[in-house]
Amino acid sequence: MASQTGLWWTAVARKFLMAVTGLGLFGFVCIHLAGNLLLLAGPEAFNLYSHRLISTGPFLYVAEILLAAAFLLHIFTGITVTLGNWRARGVSYSIYRSKRETSRMTLSSRTMIWTGLLMLVFLVVHLWTFKYGPNIAEGYVTQVRGERVRDLYRLVVEWFQVPWYSLYYAASMVFLGFHLRHGFWSAFQSLGLGNRRLTPLLYGASLVFALAFGIGFLFIPLWFLVEGKGL
Repeated sequence: MASQTGLWWTAVARKFLMAVTGLGLFGFVCIHLAGNLLLLAGPEAFNLYSHRLISTGPFLYVAEILLAAAFLLHIFTGITVTLGNWRARGVSYSIYRSKRETSRMTLSSRTMIWTGLLMLVFLVVHLWTFKYGPNIAEGYVTQVRGERVRDLYRLVVEWFQVPWYSLYYAASMVFLGFHLRHGFWSAFQSLGLGNRRLTPLLYGASLVFALAFGIGFLFIPLWFLVEGKGL
């Protein structure tokens, strides 16, 4: 009988963990895009949103720890699954589950590990630039409804009006779209929720979500870049 550790480390278990964490991160991306779109509503709306988020205190710290754990687990399982597929004579993740299924090989499925690693680099840069960037002590301060808050809107707009950063951000969102294109529907396949009727719907939904998130995130930096005459 296989040990508990051996059972936990099977390809099926790793794909299950990758799917669960991936769907959790998908939910985070939905919320993050909704928050980012408040940039288009102006400084007060965005800074108020940012301030209220920070004001949740311990709840925010717990959420950040869980989110970081989900990211790390998703990255780790994704890399190990991909390396396992490479060792299995190049059989791709998209067709690994069953040879009876129609192959859904795409550029997105073949580049999942690379788009994932590019998104990891982007995440580090993104956090360093905004979350750990200049704060109230460095003069990024404003008044919102009588409260003294960090002027995150100003910081974001300043960076988005820098051509190289804005274009880097936009390119990263294209990679995010590619990653979601395959990741969304394949997560349901890994959870055993795919069938002949549901899989085509999930496959189509993944394309819709990839386009929606890719365009949504990509539009924001380009909007401020053009507005600031960066182009």
